[in-house]
Amino acid sequence: MNDRFLSMQLFARVARTGSFSLAGREVGLSQPSASRIVAALEKRVGVPLLRRTTRGVKLTDAGADYLMRTEAILAALDEADHAARGTGELRGILRIACSSTFAVRSVLPRLSKFTDAHPKLHVEFLLADHLHDMVAEGVDIAFRMGAPISPGTVARKIGTNHRLLAAAPSYLERAGIPQSPDDLSEHALIIGPAGRGAEGWTFHKSGRTQVLRVEGRYVLDGTEAATSAAVNGLGVVSTGDLACLRDLQQGALVKVLPDWEMGSVDVYIVFADGRSAKPSARAFADFIGEEFRRVY
Repeated sequence: MNDRFLSMQLFARVARTGSFSLAGREVGLSQPSASRIVAALEKRVGVPLLRRTTRGVKLTDAGADYLMRTEAILAALDEADHAARGTGELRGILRIACSSTFAVRSVLPRLSKFTDAHPKLHVEFLLADHLHDMVAEGVDIAFRMGAPISPGTVARKIGTNHRLLAAAPSYLERAGIPQSPDDLSEHALIIGPAGRGAEGWTFHKSGRTQVLRVEGRYVLDGTEAATSAAVNGLGVVSTGDLACLRDLQQGALVKVLPDWEMGSVDVYIVFADGRSAKPSARAFADFIGEEFRRVY
């Protein structure tokens, strides 16, 4: 492997993983060897790119700028290799950002169909219910729901996430079935990330709009946990249909107030600002987009 290319690749992976050991392992090098190669790169460039501390490794300001430019070069080389092979084979690392619930419910069950076709491709997930800084965190592709798309970002709509209320049959047998939004005041409500907001829950039916101020008996900051709480009979949860579709199909949850609508948000695949999408990112976007069109 070309020394210049290897040093750039190692630097980029150390910056993203925060570890010389992990970055070295990816290319078959020991931690001391990886550290020595990156140090030589810094000497050649003429400025420190990484700040090494006992707590880990962080980018300097010069390093952050160098990383952005380096990853653009690496992506272009990856594109050239992909085109030269002419086989459609994907290699390298694909870095995906999304919420943990979306990964568990919508992406991971379909991932093997994609990765089995590309055995040399490695996939990394960044899982959180907040939005990731795609450029700073080196994300190739992200899933976002209804989030504003910043200028220059490439985004592709792949579906719609409809908000709804759901509860376990055991809970409804015990507490009764709400017939209107007003009845929810007599029920244990589970509030997850999708159900928060000072404005309350908004319902629409036959041209009518009703806003209900809610007080959750259970408040959870994770969608998966909120859905699990409902499955376990704790109460009525407000969530998106993508988060509970499997539970609804299996009968673990049933819709509550199904004649009332609670709005929806569009689901997007997003590519990072200012970065050309690598072949694996484009291929995965095509794949998961088609999966969503077929299933949802």
